[in-house]
Amino acid sequence: MRIGIVGAGIGGLCAAIGLQRAGAQVTVFEQAPVLRAGGSGLSVFANGLRALDVIGVGDAFRQATSAEVRELRGGQRRPDGAWLARIPTEAVAELRVIDRAVLHDLLLGHLAPGTVRSGCRIVRADPDGSVVVDPGREPEADGAPASGQDAEAGPSGTSDESFDLVVAADGLRSTVRRSWPGDPGIRYAGYSAWRGITDRPVDLHGEAGETWGIRQRFGLAPLSDGRVYWFAVATMAQDVRIEDEMAAVRATFGHWHAPIPALLEATPADRVHRLPINELAGPLPSYVRGRTVLLGDAAHAMTPNLGQGGGQAMEDAAVLTVALGGLARDDAPDPVQVGSALARYDALRRPRSQRIARMSRLVGQMGHVRGAAVSRVRDQVLRLTPERALVRQIRQVQGWEPPAG
Repeated sequence: MRIGIVGAGIGGLCAAIGLQRAGAQVTVFEQAPVLRAGGSGLSVFANGLRALDVIGVGDAFRQATSAEVRELRGGQRRPDGAWLARIPTEAVAELRVIDRAVLHDLLLGHLAPGTVRSGCRIVRADPDGSVVVDPGREPEADGAPASGQDAEAGPSGTSDESFDLVVAADGLRSTVRRSWPGDPGIRYAGYSAWRGITDRPVDLHGEAGETWGIRQRFGLAPLSDGRVYWFAVATMAQDVRIEDEMAAVRATFGHWHAPIPALLEATPADRVHRLPINELAGPLPSYVRGRTVLLGDAAHAMTPNLGQGGGQAMEDAAVLTVALGGLARDDAPDPVQVGSALARYDALRRPRSQRIARMSRLVGQMGHVRGAAVSRVRDQVLRLTPERALVRQIRQVQGWEPPAG
């Protein structure tokens, strides 16, 4: 089975690994000329770990991460450090945090040489499995087209290539999704996030999690080498211009409880980046169109408030691998069987991922309620929320099991 994957992000690489191991001939098209990940951390919860196990990289992931984060006291705090809600450690017993660059390299290392073609932009993907590729420049020596692939020269240096299946994992601003019936477009959530990783270990005094102020939040989690990944979120206009991003972070969060000031001090200013938080403006009616399927942010871009963007992409990849498992080795798979497999993928993934996107949106709305008075009410609600209710919500998100083959 010939499969073309658009995008070499986490979801695209996970899908490539799973499908390649199942026997498919996989080609990943990546628009960027150089393969690299952004400088931030990623939280992977129990559901993400199970998905990584399905595609065969779970053990390698565990070896590359630390279990220390699950031993820390976690939950929500106020800027003065007082706890609003605590999350029982057993509820996040499998949580791991990893530098995205480390994860990206790990995933690339599990693909056959030549799988990823960098510097290739997909101009169009059609429901019949054909794509129009703009190579942009000559592929790398190890980035030649995969064998068994049909390619035909097109205008302006583009080429038409044909696959049994095209997986669109090209992110929030997916080129493929824009041609999808019912594409809702994207919308700004109302807040932006700075992200950074310290350049040296910082003592967290046994505590992690998030701190909630008035329309502002700060979160932190340790990496396996003692460095700390942190994020700072604030309500602001989408197009606001800030000349000195690190100065803005220090002015906003530098007086909050320890170890936040120490984290900012230990982070080089040129490694701090701000990203407007966007999400899909509404749910898609389907993740499947003919022989093309959406995966990851292309299908269900969500706010990061539950730490599930990467985890849901991993789940997508695992389910697609299972659904296509019996067909992947076929040189000429039965179109009816492929259609049934994709319908199964859609039925399993769309309801769950869209539900989690709604839950994440609600958490963000709670974190950014307007005004001091409403924020005090929110804080009181958090204090009074029973621990069992928090655990139940966590299990709704993390309690995913891969489908049977």
